[in-house]
Amino acid sequence: MQGRRDFLKGSIVAAGVSLAGTAARAQAAGKFPPGLIYTKEAPGRWAGKEGTHVPKATLEAGVLKVVTPHGMSEKHYIVKHTVTTPDGKLIGEKTFAPTDAAAGSSFPLPDGFKGALWVTSFCNIHDLWLAEFTV
Repeated sequence: MQGRRDFLKGSIVAAGVSLAGTAARAQAAGKFPPGLIYTKEAPGRWAGKEGTHVPKATLEAGVLKVVTPHGMSEKHYIVKHTVTTPDGKLIGEKTFAPTDAAAGSSFPLPDGFKGALWVTSFCNIHDLWLAEFTV
């Protein structure tokens, strides 16, 4: 089981890196590739899952706090949070285990940061969810 988790983690990181440029082009075009990235506004085949899969972000004293209100169990859990700028600069990432109590993470922002951030939540069953947060 650990080998499968390591493979999934590595695959997510590789996909995120390769998608950074694609996502920026998709945003410029006005939408993300269908069936690849899900949002509150475009949940695709996972319509009805937005409430527990879209990451929620808040800013407190220069720290971006991300929560995905999703249960955590061996069979169904949030695998990872990432925070990037729309041009692909990684601000931070946190990987979760199914035994974690909740999917919550904190990311200090660079001093004086202003602008858009993409916050993602990856579910092992319901794929990659994205929310935009502006500082």
